[in-house]
Amino acid sequence: MVPVSASGGYDVIAVRYGTRLTTKSDVFLHYGLYGEADEAMQMDYFFWVLRRDGRAILIDCGFNEASGARRGRTMLCPPVRALQRLGIDPADVSVLILTHAHYDHIGNIDQFPAAELIMSAVEFEFWTSPLGTRPLFATSAEAEDVEALRRAHADGRLTLLPKPASVPWPTAHSVAGDLTVVEVGGHTPGQLVVLARTADGEAVLASDALHYYDEARLDRPFAHVADLPAMYRALEFLRELAGDGTRHLVAGHDPEVMHRFPSVADGLAVHIGGACRDGLAGEA
Repeated sequence: MVPVSASGGYDVIAVRYGTRLTTKSDVFLHYGLYGEADEAMQMDYFFWVLRRDGRAILIDCGFNEASGARRGRTMLCPPVRALQRLGIDPADVSVLILTHAHYDHIGNIDQFPAAELIMSAVEFEFWTSPLGTRPLFATSAEAEDVEALRRAHADGRLTLLPKPASVPWPTAHSVAGDLTVVEVGGHTPGQLVVLARTADGEAVLASDALHYYDEARLDRPFAHVADLPAMYRALEFLRELAGDGTRHLVAGHDPEVMHRFPSVADGLAVHIGGACRDGLAGEA
């Protein structure tokens, strides 16, 4: 079990900024193996905000309007505007943790010029290497976003977490003073999970280590995967974290998130804490 700092808790918000319709066969790897009829399903897009003592930390920053439109995604509220609705000036964001480099997680980093960017070294090196341009990987990334990462690195704004000493992962890192990020890989080479203490238990911001709760409930990996054994290990890790009932497990794309936790900002977002604590029990 990976510990989280015992210092004062964060106010944690999951912001739903986009959505689209998809199908189970597009979401779950080799869905036909399960012998079930295909069905439509909704995919929501989130980023996450941590606040305490006037300080704002972002976990990912969503896709931008141009890349979202090209891919047929519905932008409900551009991330910068969503932050403003929450009373946060993007210029005041001090830290932006990037869980991985897919287009819907790093599409607005230039909108946060004062923020220190934090990412796995494994992740950065992969996406800035020739492997990251191979079609089966590049379909999930935008060349402009990767170039923005390169600029941030050249400007000294990007902090790269050290490579894990050994595998299998997960590997924990302490960042931003008292947050823990856990490098699990799987979905991408350096996929991160963020653990943050709240006043009401620990928030496990799984990002795309867990797109949907059913991935962990039913042991069904997501369709886009860089390392399948690591993805299975990440699911085991998240089940372990959720198993003792003291943590709030937050999936990265599941509409269920908006029903599990209390609504804020007229339904723009939810406050992580309170009602639903058992991460895999189903909708609260």
